Amino acid sequence: MTSGAALVFQVRDLSKRFGGLLALDDYRLELEQGAILGLIGPNGAGKTTAFNLLSGVLEPSGGRILLHGQDLTGAGPEAFALAGIGRTFQNSRLFRDLAVWENVAVGLHMRDGPGWLATVLGLASARRGEAAIRAAARDFLALVGLADLADRRAGELAYGLQRKVEIARALATRPLALLLDEPAAGMNPAETEALTVMLRELAHTVRTPEGAPLAMIVVEHDMRLVMSLCTHIQVLNRGELLAEGAPAAIQEDPAVLEAYLGRRRVAAC
Repeated sequence: MTSGAALVFQVRDLSKRFGGLLALDDYRLELEQGAILGLIGPNGAGKTTAFNLLSGVLEPSGGRILLHGQDLTGAGPEAFALAGIGRTFQNSRLFRDLAVWENVAVGLHMRDGPGWLATVLGLASARRGEAAIRAAARDFLALVGLADLADRRAGELAYGLQRKVEIARALATRPLALLLDEPAAGMNPAETEALTVMLRELAHTVRTPEGAPLAMIVVEHDMRLVMSLCTHIQVLNRGELLAEGAPAAIQEDPAVLEAYLGRRRVAAC
């Protein structure tokens, strides 16, 4: 990635061991503002491990992670979130009994809450703050096309809509980079296409608190989504970075085809 934009992520020599298993080895990344990175590979390739390292869920066994120049190596997920990482999860993690807007408000409270003391005392500043958060939550829902469902209970929504609520909640943290873990999982082709269009629009419209384009990292098995959305792709295989480059180059890379299809089927192509 060499467009000249400022770097969001700088990752060097990143590795992760689980006992005797080396799940990820010598992983590297330079992610620029506005880039959309697709992280792909066969099952067990190390994608989830890399994703969890980049969001602080796992602590690396080696290497360094810099976010916007800040060294977050070994920090927890709270530190990553405060530094500018918003993420979704492969399995829905909404508060199902809360309203849709309340789920998004959880993300807003990380930076914009009125404070516990003002809330406990029932001060006017707390009431104004909560009203502002409710309005802002609806604005983020509008970005993903769900403003009219703000007052519905989250658990009542169809699965594909719940995924969009999670994206709105992640955006509400005002991230430098948005990490999406299999956002199209469980969706039919029409829903996946609509999601692709929405993510492309978000990439063009959402800005960081500094006014820079939002960067994204997408872990996804749907290759149509990845190839049409992402500006750059990394391919992991058996814990190692197998290939990286533009989507067109990745689709023609013999090593990538072999990793996905196997040597015999590649030879027959």
